[in-house]
Amino acid sequence: MTKLQGKVAFVTGGSRGIGAGIVKRLAEEGASVAFTYVSSREKAEKLATDSQSPGVNVLAIKADTSSDAEIDAAIKSVVDTFGRIDIVVNSAGLFITGTIDAADADVAAFKKQWEVNVHGVVHTVRTALPYMGTGGRIISIGSTGGSRSAYAGIGDYAATKAALAAYTRSWARDLGSKNITANIIQPGLIDTDMNPADGPYSSSMLQSVALGRYGNPTDIGAAVAFLASDDAQYITGVTLNVDGGQTT
Repeated sequence: MTKLQGKVAFVTGGSRGIGAGIVKRLAEEGASVAFTYVSSREKAEKLATDSQSPGVNVLAIKADTSSDAEIDAAIKSVVDTFGRIDIVVNSAGLFITGTIDAADADVAAFKKQWEVNVHGVVHTVRTALPYMGTGGRIISIGSTGGSRSAYAGIGDYAATKAALAAYTRSWARDLGSKNITANIIQPGLIDTDMNPADGPYSSSMLQSVALGRYGNPTDIGAAVAFLASDDAQYITGVTLNVDGGQTT
């Protein structure tokens, strides 16, 4: 019997990279999964088709996490299809860099990043909660940058992830009486399109990683599956670094 058999999960930003790794693992563990994507409809629908199996349905929904209306519609679609939500995984995120003294700072991009990485997560959780019963799981994908500033120019991004960690600790208190847990996973260097293992700066960044290599989206998917399972029923308000020892 798989750990999440019969559960229903909603994953934002699930069509590629870390999000796709999460969708695949949750489905492998028996959960039916609905996930959002912004572009690449063909890729999203292929992921949905490939992840399905007998008793496991996977649904791709086009929705921008920065849009309250689109998230509202996505969650309504999940509930209309599956009847409830047991697991919420906040994976959608933007990575916009730039130092505070940059003369050409793209302020609009930084604002959009905040809308997706913070406001969108908060709105998703608030909207999903009425459809979550006892034993529900809220899992957000943060970043090791949320607790350390390893590189110049990541202040705006790091601030969004630090905010998510603070929200997570508060939600653990807010929802404890309902037996709903809230935890945050902070990935380190994960091999994705956003930060490929063969990128121009990978060699220098790896110097801080104890294991000396990049992780894979499957590593994050495994951590999410664990926190979503009954094995983690007494874990809440926790920040879990999945970073190969980068923050040791």
